[in-house]
Amino acid sequence: MALPTLTGVGRLTADPELRFTPNGKAVASVPLAFNSRKLNRQTNEWEDGDVLYVRGSAWERLAENLVETLAKGMEVMVSGELRTESWEKDGQKHERTALLIRSIAPSLAFATAVVSKVTSGQNGGQGGGQARGQARGQGQQTRPTQPPADDPWAIDNAKGYSEPPF
Repeated sequence: MALPTLTGVGRLTADPELRFTPNGKAVASVPLAFNSRKLNRQTNEWEDGDVLYVRGSAWERLAENLVETLAKGMEVMVSGELRTESWEKDGQKHERTALLIRSIAPSLAFATAVVSKVTSGQNGGQGGGQARGQARGQGQQTRPTQPPADDPWAIDNAKGYSEPPF
């Protein structure tokens, strides 16, 4: 039987943290909160309902990209499988719901984003985000002047189309 899938809009309750396994795989820990919020028509104010707190985790290139892109307080759209994490501490057993993140992105309802495509040749996903982060830290943002040759979404007026060729 498959694990349940969660797809929803949540908020990061802290900055994501990146660490590496002993064999060098990147893993990010992402604390998320999902809440139900509704407008009280009598007071004309927003009221928070129940909140579901979930610790999310992402692996490899996704982990590196999300740590570089997302920060505490951001609203995100996220999808993944719900799991139960179990551990023992001081002789007591503990459990919590966790989310294995398959996809995560900032919500554009309250923010803007600049998307840059990562090619498979950029360090194979291990440490590939460092150069972009360093460039951003220096106040520089580089944009390619030409789309990659293998990009099917690129506009190609020479071939007579200005939309994706499908």
